[in-house]
Amino acid sequence: MDSNKVVIEFKNVTKRYKLYKNDKQRLFAVFSKRVKYKEKLAVNDVSFQIRQGESVAFLGKNGAGKSTILKMMTEVAFPTSGEIMIDGRVSALLELSSGFDMEMTGRDNIYLKGQLYGLKNSEIAELEDTIVEFAELDEYIDQPVRTYSSGMRARLGFAVSINIRPEILIVDEALSVGDKEFRKKCRQKVNEIIEKNNVTLVFVTHSISMAKEFCKRGIVMKKGKLVYDSDINDAIKFYDPPKTAKK
Repeated sequence: MDSNKVVIEFKNVTKRYKLYKNDKQRLFAVFSKRVKYKEKLAVNDVSFQIRQGESVAFLGKNGAGKSTILKMMTEVAFPTSGEIMIDGRVSALLELSSGFDMEMTGRDNIYLKGQLYGLKNSEIAELEDTIVEFAELDEYIDQPVRTYSSGMRARLGFAVSINIRPEILIVDEALSVGDKEFRKKCRQKVNEIIEKNNVTLVFVTHSISMAKEFCKRGIVMKKGKLVYDSDINDAIKFYDPPKTAKK
């Protein structure tokens, strides 16, 4: 694998949201440009490159623009202006229980989510046993997903997303799934695929310790702007500077 290959690139990316007073106003806006709205600048002229095999943490307070960047990487949202390039199979550990058909069994949903990731049924069949074992749902795997708790759905979503052999892994606080032992297994699996498969990791977290555990580079966002990009330790010091003792 080419470690110098750029797999994610943002060029002068800006994202503006239109905020309406309520859902009724938002609906009316589809038919009329005269409906009033407020504009929210979520991401403001952001540029960066991420190369294959890099592990990058996005740091910043709520509203800094981190999650909006992840949504644009996964094409849940699109830029108002600028260019985004993504080169590789993306697996996103964001809304882990999204994309499931509640009436289908867990096993059938493995195939459904696999197809959404662009896999052929033959490829999914090769991964099926690994996914089922990782999810630890036992006999529930052949029950309708509507019978699952939210935690069980999240575990199944994580098991599918982490085992589809991603080239780019995007994570947003998804490593808090399940009980302590399952969370430990999730962290170990993420580290394993990063080290063995040269997977590119993009990680958004409020946990400084987790950012240091998984990432070697840190990008700090503030009010939609990229304000710092460096080694993870320097980025953490910039984001959360050590408090000096008062004399």
